[in-house]
Amino acid sequence: MSVHSVRSAPDDRIARLRQLAHSDIRLEGVLLYGSWTVGEADAHSDIEAYLYIQDDHLADFDGPSFLAQLAPLRLSCTNMHGVLAVVFNDLMRGEFHLTPAGPGIDEVPTWQGMVHLPRPDDAVLLDRTGRLTQAARKPATFQPPEPVTTAQQLTDELTNWTLMLAHVLARGEIARAHALLHTVIAPRQLQLCRLLRNSTAHRLTPSRALEHDLPDTDRHRYATTTAAARDQEVRTAARNSWRWSRDLAAEAADRWAIHLPHELHERISSRLNGPR
Repeated sequence: MSVHSVRSAPDDRIARLRQLAHSDIRLEGVLLYGSWTVGEADAHSDIEAYLYIQDDHLADFDGPSFLAQLAPLRLSCTNMHGVLAVVFNDLMRGEFHLTPAGPGIDEVPTWQGMVHLPRPDDAVLLDRTGRLTQAARKPATFQPPEPVTTAQQLTDELTNWTLMLAHVLARGEIARAHALLHTVIAPRQLQLCRLLRNSTAHRLTPSRALEHDLPDTDRHRYATTTAAARDQEVRTAARNSWRWSRDLAAEAADRWAIHLPHELHERISSRLNGPR
């Protein structure tokens, strides 16, 4: 199979989704989001879309049956966020929000600052009334996060969660500490790092394109916060993580004059560096 055919397959599936949506009168609108709408999609990307179903047809709309017309499904389930997740026969993933059109389309303008739709006309696959196209124009303008309140929120959260990490480690729960370090603390560190580096386009999934978006020094600091789920490795990573959090917090305080609870920070350091 050629490189061109691999790359065109996802585009063909989106074209097929557009066609199916237009032929199903229960759908009022379909809106793509994610990598397809910001020009970052490739052969490994998911298809992510909102299916805006006419309110009186929501109960009888069978999402998996509709999506199986795109390609055979190997998996269909509702994920932890209440979103219909599917896996097609070629291993392409899809996430689809089955949303009532009335209130759902009205929510789209409120996404500004969270979701970016730089080309709304390309993101809208179906719009029977014109409401969706109009609504999608609001998130077309990228709105970076407000730096002062965002930095304060992130530094406070890093303080809170790292204290929890210290308590968990003191209890000897290494697996739990490992999970906390990598799934809770690290994303907030990367969000704060991105804020400081003026690289917030991927702030909702801050590890995305990290290798491209952040300088070598930050990537190295991030790497020092990772570990296998072994006692001493996790403890070392936790100390490295907290040092990086404090360095990022200090940089944010210098730039935006946010408040840092220095005494509390020192006590957390003592906990992490204390007897094991």
